[in-house]
Amino acid sequence: MTVGPSPGAAAGPSPAPDEVRDWLAEYVYETTRAEVLERIVTRLDDVIIARIPELADRDMRRDLAASTRAHARIVLSRLASDTFEFSLPEEAHAFARSVARRGFELRLLLRVYHVGMEAVLDYMTEVVEQRRATPELERMVLLRLFERATKWISTSVELLTDTYMEEREQVLRAAFNRRAETVRALLDGEHVDVDQASVRLGYRLSQRHLAFVLWTDEPTGEPAGAEAEATGLLDRVAARLAAALGSARLLTVPSGASAMWAWAGSDDGEHGAELAVPGEAERLTAAQVEAPVRVAFGVPAAGIAGFRRSHREAVAARQVAERAPAGGRRVTGYRTVEIAYLAGADEAAMRGLVERELGALAARDGNAARLRETLHAYLRSQRSPEATAKVLGVHKNTVRYRVQRIEQLLGYPIEERGLPLEIALVCVAVYGADALP
Repeated sequence: MTVGPSPGAAAGPSPAPDEVRDWLAEYVYETTRAEVLERIVTRLDDVIIARIPELADRDMRRDLAASTRAHARIVLSRLASDTFEFSLPEEAHAFARSVARRGFELRLLLRVYHVGMEAVLDYMTEVVEQRRATPELERMVLLRLFERATKWISTSVELLTDTYMEEREQVLRAAFNRRAETVRALLDGEHVDVDQASVRLGYRLSQRHLAFVLWTDEPTGEPAGAEAEATGLLDRVAARLAAALGSARLLTVPSGASAMWAWAGSDDGEHGAELAVPGEAERLTAAQVEAPVRVAFGVPAAGIAGFRRSHREAVAARQVAERAPAGGRRVTGYRTVEIAYLAGADEAAMRGLVERELGALAARDGNAARLRETLHAYLRSQRSPEATAKVLGVHKNTVRYRVQRIEQLLGYPIEERGLPLEIALVCVAVYGADALP
C-alpha cells in the first residue's frame, strides 16, 4: 500500500486536523451500522481463512468472527479521536485461548493478526479512494490509519501471546491436550494405534460410536470463568444425552469457546440400528436439551471409520440446523435432514430445484404454504387421502380437493415427479424461506 499521492502529483495545502477528524467521524458513523459492520467482518475473515485454512472449521470461524467484530467496534470507536488508547476485547482473548486448546502453534495466532492488518489496510485504501478525498486529505487519513493499525497489531500480538501461552501451559498439563491431539489425528485420517489411542482417550475405539456436537446459541464473549462455565454446561448435557441414549461410555472434547464434540459408545448392534432410524435419537434426547444448548447427531457406526464418519454427519446436521429458520428445533439428527443437507450443499442449485419442481407452489403466501404442507404429508402417507387427513387433522375430501388443486398448479399428475417433489418439499421444510426462489 502506498500512502500519499502518486509521484508527480501537485501537493495541495495540508488539510486541517478538524477536516481529517470530520472525514473519519463520518466514516465511523456509516460503518457502525450492523449490516455494514457484518459485511466488513465477513470480508476480513474470508481473507484470513483463505490464507490460514485451519480456521475454516465452523467453531474456529465463529470465534474468529466474534474477535474480529469486537476489534472492529473498539477501533472504530477510537478512530476519530486525537489520541488512540486501545484495549483488547475479551473476545480476542477467547479466540487466542481457542487456538491454544485446539493444539495450533503460536505462529498461527500471530499470522492471523498480520494477515488481518494487511486486509484492513487494503480495505481502507479502497474506502478512501471510493470516497474521492483530495490527495492531501487521502494521504493524511491513510497515515493516521496506518499509524493506528500498527499500534493495534503490536498491542494485540503482545497481549495475546501472553494469553495463548498461559492457556497452552494449562492445556499441556492436562490430559485434555492428549485427548484433543488424538481426536484430531483420528478425524484427520492419520494412522494411529487403536489400543494406544483408546488408552489416551479413556474411550474404546473398537466399539460402535454415535457422534454428536453440542453448542450454545451465541459464542461466548465473557471472561475465562464464563467460558469454563459454558464448557461445564455442555459436559453435563453430554452426560445426560449419553444416558438417554443408553450409553455409559462418553468421550467429549471442547471444540471452541462455546462448543463441544462428543461420542457415545456401545457394543449393542441392535440398539445401534434402532438409533439409526430417522428421528429416534431426537426422540430419546429432546427432553434433555434446553436453551441455550443445541445438539446435532450423526448415525451410529463401528470402529475408527465409524468414529470419523458419524462425526462428519453430526457436523453436517449442525450445518443444516444453523441454516434453518430461527426458533427451530434444538436437537437435529443427520438422518432426519440428510436429504436437505445433500440438496442444500449448493444453495443456488437447491433454489433452482425448488422453483422448477414446485412452480406456483413455491410462492411465499399462506395458501401456497398450506398446499405445500398437504403435498408433503400426502407423499409421506403413501398418497393416501385418508392417512393424510389424519396427519393434517382435516377431512379426507379436503385433502382430495387440495391434491386436485396442486396438480392443476403443477400441470401434471403428482405420480410423475413424486421423488423430486418430495426432495424440494424437504428443503423448504428444513430451510424455510431461504429455500424459496
